Amino acid sequence: MEKKVKTMAKGLLIVISGPSGVGKGTVIKKFVDDPELKLAFSVSMTTRGKRAGEVDGENYHFVTKEEFERARENGELLECAEFVGNWYGTPLSEVERLRNEGRNVLLEIEVNGCRQVRNRVPDALTIFIVPPDMNELEKRIRGRATEPEEIVQERLAKAQKEMEMIDQYKYVICNDDADLAADIIRLIIRRYMELAEQ
Repeated sequence: MEKKVKTMAKGLLIVISGPSGVGKGTVIKKFVDDPELKLAFSVSMTTRGKRAGEVDGENYHFVTKEEFERARENGELLECAEFVGNWYGTPLSEVERLRNEGRNVLLEIEVNGCRQVRNRVPDALTIFIVPPDMNELEKRIRGRATEPEEIVQERLAKAQKEMEMIDQYKYVICNDDADLAADIIRLIIRRYMELAEQ
């Protein structure tokens, strides 16, 4: 009798979005190193300058506008978007390589980027993180103290528009408690992994 060899399931594509200042990075840090989740954090490409403490290839792939434009024209980006005069995008080849290795690829991208991903990968697991309320979000954005008032106002206006698009996501998680939000996302990913292996 022939033994059935189980082939490795292709990794999930997980999209996490949420308004600027909602604490996406804080929540993600709490589960990204969980070995059971087999996560690979996709590093985005951007034309914006490096902030203090950021590392090229780790936080972002920092590129020129010309390099970004070339990648976009050649269809090398899974998604891309412009925000506050800078471009952000996800390199497609890296995402596919990791998924084919059985890794679950995590994208931290904004709402329009998620729409582009869903058009190309309809079965992507999409999660939107919301703040307890807009006053708390404003407090968090101002607490960074890294940007001028004009940019703070742009981020708040953009956040309001993004909150109106949460129905495009499979799951909406409130980040009132970062540990709890991380635990819920961990459970969702585990469930999708189980379904993929069936």
